[in-house]
Amino acid sequence: MQDRVTMTVTDGVADVRLARGEKLNAIDGKMFDALAEAIDSLAARSDVRAVVLSGEGDGFCSGLDMAAMAGGDLAGLDLTARSHGPANRVQQVAWGWRTLPVPVIAAVHGVVFGGATQIMAGADIRLAQPATRFAIREVHWGIVPDMGGFALWRGVREDVLREWVYTAREFDAAEAQAAGFVTRLVEDPRAEALMLAARIAERSPDAVRSAKRLFGAMGSAPEVVLAMESAEQVTLMQGANFREAVQANMARRRPVFRDV
Repeated sequence: MQDRVTMTVTDGVADVRLARGEKLNAIDGKMFDALAEAIDSLAARSDVRAVVLSGEGDGFCSGLDMAAMAGGDLAGLDLTARSHGPANRVQQVAWGWRTLPVPVIAAVHGVVFGGATQIMAGADIRLAQPATRFAIREVHWGIVPDMGGFALWRGVREDVLREWVYTAREFDAAEAQAAGFVTRLVEDPRAEALMLAARIAERSPDAVRSAKRLFGAMGSAPEVVLAMESAEQVTLMQGANFREAVQANMARRRPVFRDV
């Protein structure tokens, strides 16, 4: 994994980086495998409270490594096989971030092209450097976005998204923010994301994970969401971390929470 994706965990924050900077972190078969491995590793950890996803070098990710694809790098891939729950192998590298039990913050810069736009979309929060260039490039190559984008872009203004997909044109960070494609623009996205993740990691991990489950259910019928809110709250109020939050706030001290 280390030659494509690196990961360190400090004080509950996982710092995950695409590590193929010399190729603008272009996605080849090894990158697909490394990202899926990183997601699986994070899903199994109880000591991680937030994740920051970024790319080394001059850009977050330039999309698929088309030279590698032309050389048969993904020959034999069965896109119809559901290898990761509802997702196939390539969808997992985007969809998988959304299914993690903790918040994921994407910090992007340089270029975010093609599949990279879908990987970024898997994050709960997306921070971009103001000079970042975006493009959903698949139609340019005669294909469609198929790494989970249509399942993840539900919060993006649809008419603008349709234009981007149909034309495959580039758009800038300001346009991306205006359409809800990114959360906000900051000069140093990774530094800002790490600070934000550290703040999340200071909160009750039980409550944060519960909130993420509720966000995942927001598209369900109202009666389902309302019942789920109540069930989550009952469970939280019976836990040690809830008692610690109340006691720490009353005593005006920093809480010490147990990992899930």
